Amino acid sequence: MGCFECCIKCLGGVPYASLVATILCFSGVALFCGCGHVALTGTVTILENHFSKVTSDHAMLTDVIQLMQYVIYGIASFFFLYGIILLAEGFYTTSAVKELHSEFKTTICGRCISGMFVFLTYILGVAWLGVFGFSAVPVFLFYNMWSTCNAMKSSMANLTNIDTICVDVRQYGIIPWNATPGKACGSTLGDICSTSEFYLSYHLYIVACAGAGATVIALLIYMMATTYNFAVLKFKSREDCCTKF
Repeated sequence: MGCFECCIKCLGGVPYASLVATILCFSGVALFCGCGHVALTGTVTILENHFSKVTSDHAMLTDVIQLMQYVIYGIASFFFLYGIILLAEGFYTTSAVKELHSEFKTTICGRCISGMFVFLTYILGVAWLGVFGFSAVPVFLFYNMWSTCNAMKSSMANLTNIDTICVDVRQYGIIPWNATPGKACGSTLGDICSTSEFYLSYHLYIVACAGAGATVIALLIYMMATTYNFAVLKFKSREDCCTKF
C-alpha cells in the first residue's frame, strides 16, 4: 500500500461530523461564556449607576449574577472536556463502522458507552435549548431600551416633552419596586444609552445568544452522529453474533 492510499484510508476514519460539531461547540461555548460574563458585569454597573443607587435594593441580583458567572466557568470547563470526549468517541465509532482494523470487535462495554453518550447528548441538547431561550431575555430587555432611545432621537417623532418617555426596569422584576430611582426618563435615558457599558453589554448579549444557538446546533450534529454510529455498532454486534453459528 502506497503513501497516498494510506493517507486516503486514514482520512476515511476521520469523524468529520463530530469534528465540525466540536469546533462549533467550542466556538459557541466560548462566545456564550466569554461575552456573557462581561455583559453581566456591565449590567451590574448600569443598574448601580442609574437604576438602583441603594446597594441593598439590588444585593440579591448581584449575588445571582456572581453565581451565574461561576456557573459560566463550570460550563466552559465541562464542555471543553465533553467536546474532546465526544470527538474521541467519534474516532472510535467511525473506525468501528468503517472497519479500518480487521481485528476490531465491538464489545458490550463499548456499545453501552456509546449509548450513554447518545442519551447524555440528548439531555444536554434539551438543556441548551433552555439556555438559548434564557439568553434571549437580556437581548430583548436591552433592545427595548435601545429602541426607546432611538425613538426619542428620531426627527419624525414630533415629541413635545421627551421627559414623558421612560424605561422602568422594575416592571421586569430585575430590581424590587421600592428601588430608587428604578426608572430613567428623557435625557437621562438618552445618556444611559450613550454610555459604553450599555453599548458593550447590549452587543455582547447578542453575541452570547448567538453562541448559545451555535452550541445547540453543535449538539444536534453530535446527536445525529452518535445516534447513527451507535445504531451501526449495534447492528454490527448482531451480525457478529449471527456469523458465529
